[in-house]
Amino acid sequence: MKVVLPLAAPHGRLAGVAAVASAAEDDGFDGVSCNETASDPMLELTVAAGATSRVGLMTNILVAFARSPMTLATQARALQDYSGGRLILGLGSQVRAHIERRFSMPWGAPAARMAEYLSALEAIWSAWDTGAPLDFRGKFYTHTLMAPMFTPECEYSPPPVYLAGVGERMTEVAGERAAGFFIHPFSTERYLREVTLPALTRGRRAAGLQLSGFEVVCASLVVTGRDEAEFARSDRAVRERLAFYASTPSYRPVLALHGWDDLGEELHQLSRTADPDRWHRMGALIDDDVLATFALVGTPDEIGPQFVARFGGLATQYKLNQTGVPDPELARIIGQGVREAGTPPGEDGSSSRPAAEVGARPRP
Repeated sequence: MKVVLPLAAPHGRLAGVAAVASAAEDDGFDGVSCNETASDPMLELTVAAGATSRVGLMTNILVAFARSPMTLATQARALQDYSGGRLILGLGSQVRAHIERRFSMPWGAPAARMAEYLSALEAIWSAWDTGAPLDFRGKFYTHTLMAPMFTPECEYSPPPVYLAGVGERMTEVAGERAAGFFIHPFSTERYLREVTLPALTRGRRAAGLQLSGFEVVCASLVVTGRDEAEFARSDRAVRERLAFYASTPSYRPVLALHGWDDLGEELHQLSRTADPDRWHRMGALIDDDVLATFALVGTPDEIGPQFVARFGGLATQYKLNQTGVPDPELARIIGQGVREAGTPPGEDGSSSRPAAEVGARPRP
């Protein structure tokens, strides 16, 4: 089982990223990741690349629709080259409110837009690699101008692109067009078995491919702690994060599968109020049954076996979710537990793969 740790630098400071990344590599983990919440993953992973030589560098996730394909293609190429081919470009769509009101970017037909976005990235990278004229014309994106002075050099092939999704259509796009899939933290084992994996399989078949060999990354939420106070903080953080996700209408199918539609509607209405304490109040509506269905709950040494029992046959790797585990040392303990629980007998669970085997390979 591959295990990826978050770049959980103390207080979210960029100055702490190098130390966290280096420690993850020294401890034998497969990669480090950064999501786009209060920081820019490409910036953090660039710092991590300079402090490491082996671990994969994963964006989980980068908001695709907040950037043009050309902007991201350039950033990804630079980081891919600088890291020696270790970038794993994980993308997500975000939801309409954030794209329009936070990023001030256009929204519409997210699954179709994402499929075209991936095609645009491929077209740009191909034009740079082959020297052929750039001539990409789509419904959402158009790229038809490129000159040699704007073409970045890179010794490595483009990074593998993973895609996150909750709804069936976006999940099908991931299966058809991407190299891997991120299971959204607001997911359950049942939803994964009954909705996500069938949708991925349909996407793979549409591309003439099978699900075997396709990377499926799980980022299940974790409630844990080394003492009662730490456990209580983790519990509150995860309940509030689940309430935030559950208030989003586009994630309602997950709740519907479990018969929790009313909870989703109540949380959605509360999220739209001006109550400054609404996020705490919303978290209190997540009862123990809902919590246990979405999250792994237990002492640090119980999380690894729980994860393998729940997702071991469904996911190919685990990306530790930082929400309930903000401390790097606790993250290391949890990650080690998952790795040990998911390691077949006779294997040591460590990774000694050279950089080129983590992401893309050098060009011939």
